[in-house]
Amino acid sequence: MPPHNPFFQEVVDAHVDIEQWLSGRAGPARLDALLARFSPRFSMVTLPGAACDRAALDTLFSQGHGKRPGLRIEIDALSEIAAWPGGAVVAYRETQTDGAGCRTVRRATVVFERDGAGRIAWRHLHETAVAGAPA
Repeated sequence: MPPHNPFFQEVVDAHVDIEQWLSGRAGPARLDALLARFSPRFSMVTLPGAACDRAALDTLFSQGHGKRPGLRIEIDALSEIAAWPGGAVVAYRETQTDGAGCRTVRRATVVFERDGAGRIAWRHLHETAVAGAPA
């Protein structure tokens, strides 16, 4: 990952936070910082194809603390699809493996936006399962 791309760094950093939160390695006080990464207008298309909004994401994380013991998330294959002064579109591959050995691989595309202070926020995320990925 090139260190000069702040959007790539945000993908990696957010997944470190998500991994720690869902595995239970992060304390409950970390929830607000995790949720702050996402725009109030956040939307997502999940692996099964369901659409969710920021309220659904809040619920997912609020109820998900410690629900995936041993979770590890690996991010690779980062690529910038487009960038402009107020944001970017980035694609990446995400591999999740939990303590029970359950493994999922997905390709994701995220739309980022920057606010006036330059803070990067997740605006939209679309995840697609990688067919034939070993479980």
